[in-house]
Amino acid sequence: MKKLLTLLTALFTAVSLTACWSGPPEEPEEESPALEPVELVLWTYPVGNWGNATTVASLIGDFNRTYPHIRLSVECLDYTTGDQRIHDAISSGHAPDLVLEGPERLVSNWGDRGLLADLSDLWESEQHAGEIYDFVKAACRHENGAYYEFPLCMSSHCMAINYELFEAAGALQYLDLETRTWTTEGFVNAVKALVAYGHSQAAAVYCNGQSGDQGTRALVNNLFGGSFTSPDHDRYTVNSPENIRALELLRDLEGIRFEPETTAAEEIARFCQGELAMAFCWNVSLEIQQTLKNPHKNFDIFPMAFPSETGEPRLEGGIWGFGVFDNGDEARVDAAKTFIRFMTDRDGKYRNAVLASTYWPVRDLDDLYANDAIMSEYSLFTEYMGDYIQITPGWVTAREAWWKMLQSIAAGTEVPAAAEAFSKAVDGS
Repeated sequence: MKKLLTLLTALFTAVSLTACWSGPPEEPEEESPALEPVELVLWTYPVGNWGNATTVASLIGDFNRTYPHIRLSVECLDYTTGDQRIHDAISSGHAPDLVLEGPERLVSNWGDRGLLADLSDLWESEQHAGEIYDFVKAACRHENGAYYEFPLCMSSHCMAINYELFEAAGALQYLDLETRTWTTEGFVNAVKALVAYGHSQAAAVYCNGQSGDQGTRALVNNLFGGSFTSPDHDRYTVNSPENIRALELLRDLEGIRFEPETTAAEEIARFCQGELAMAFCWNVSLEIQQTLKNPHKNFDIFPMAFPSETGEPRLEGGIWGFGVFDNGDEARVDAAKTFIRFMTDRDGKYRNAVLASTYWPVRDLDDLYANDAIMSEYSLFTEYMGDYIQITPGWVTAREAWWKMLQSIAAGTEVPAAAEAFSKAVDGS
């Protein structure tokens, strides 16, 4: 009940703080009443409450008090139909001016196709641009040198365990409870302890589609120090000896099952119902959502980093920010950049924008969640973030090839052959 109340408070904070907290007093920006009106269209993917029309309206209302001549209309997209909506808008010559999304779309897709405006001037003149974490900056920059995204927030994906079940099975001894890390050996021993305790299935390697694939990728890549891509993000390395060894371990370990019929959402539901001892598809938003959906569950969800040989994990994460479609109108591009500056430059406005995302800032704002227990708990995982692999060419193909490879292993294909098939699929050979 105590944790549920904490989560309820966190959810309330995420929804409402942007409308009621304005931060420390700031000097008003000067605005000329003679400026011509500019009409902008902003489309937002569901990045926390940036996918909520009421929250976005509050943020834009704050912006319009300073820039009344820039008039924004907003549409909130979803991940089921959003990509097609933007594809159709581009095809018809009516792309939105601003989009809130991640580098895999802004940089590696629309930016790579020459559809977005270069935002390099924001990186040069922005007050806090130099404070943005290096791995975030690298993800926003195209190989041609242009910046097609200015970042707003980030998050890290992790896994979670059933604390009470691990405790009863004597498996907590294999975890570092303070750092939320464990070794591959500890992971194996924990699974064996759970099976010996009578919990026959500790976890599921779900692979009925690509949703939640960040969890299975991170699990495999961490176990023996493998990687999904090369350090330069120019090729995929799934068929490395380290990854093959990890996949074989998971295939052979009693208590872990490859399940081609199971989706990530079903894995999460089974974990929250106590059927699975751990979930590989997890993050802070899921804990908030699932705890509210399951208020009567009788165990504590304990988030963990993925196990690695050294106990030093590399987590995948999300980065979200703004991109600007170049619609051939310099005034609209400039107005869009003004909006980005407003939301990301000064601390007070930036705090509100990040709080609306329910994620973490891309530069140091140590006290942002100082009074929020659940966000403080998960903030540890941002320290374990690896580089941003989603900007590797052929990402869409690779995501599909990944879950099909896992299904192939489940069907009995030897791991080296399945990994080689993945490589052929992404290489086009």
